[in-house]
Amino acid sequence: MAEKAALTRLRREYAIIQQSPKIPHIVARPSETNILVWHFVLHDLPAETPYRGGVYEGKLVFPREYPLKPPAIYMLTPSGRFDINTRLCLSMSDFHPESWNPSWRIESILVGLVSFMLDPSEPRTTGGMHTSEGKRRDYARASFAFNTARPEFCQLFPEFCDECKRSGDGCFSLAADATASAEASETTGTTDKAEARGQQVQARDREPPKQNLPRLLLVFSGIVLLASFFGSSLRWQRP
Repeated sequence: MAEKAALTRLRREYAIIQQSPKIPHIVARPSETNILVWHFVLHDLPAETPYRGGVYEGKLVFPREYPLKPPAIYMLTPSGRFDINTRLCLSMSDFHPESWNPSWRIESILVGLVSFMLDPSEPRTTGGMHTSEGKRRDYARASFAFNTARPEFCQLFPEFCDECKRSGDGCFSLAADATASAEASETTGTTDKAEARGQQVQARDREPPKQNLPRLLLVFSGIVLLASFFGSSLRWQRP
């Protein structure tokens, strides 16, 4: 009965994730063979951190009693912040069932993990590690090669295996294509507007000069009236 409730809950969460806007820095999907195991990727982390350009895979292993009990959390890609293939001791993991809230969802767990990973005070925990920023930058640049060497990763997350999304310094960005597309669209839009303005100017140049007929008629009528007036005056002045 407990396992059925867990499966129902996880399927519902997966449907919500698919229909909801993307969560910043996070992509999560269930294993193709076991919905109690979810894999996730942390990506496009802030540029001011040593994790810039890194792609970090991890997994959540849910108990049959989920959501009454929390999942185990593992990181699978080296980052210099966590040991790989080691259960992490976090307030939302199975290390602390007493602090677990059944209303928390997968998004809540992973947002909390990202927050913990980026915490500048680097709180110590089981499964955590401390290395230099330089070493963590090296791990970030090496993460693409590490991940793409694993078939399971490539099958679950093909969008993170695209070499074209890496910059010259080896940093990966899932937003690279979107940024390039937006810039291209903006450039095209600007060019189209300039061409449209040019066509309007050319069209105006080809048009014959417009004449204000009412004004011309008024001026002409005035000239005729003046001529008639002076002509009459001259006739009256003749002896």
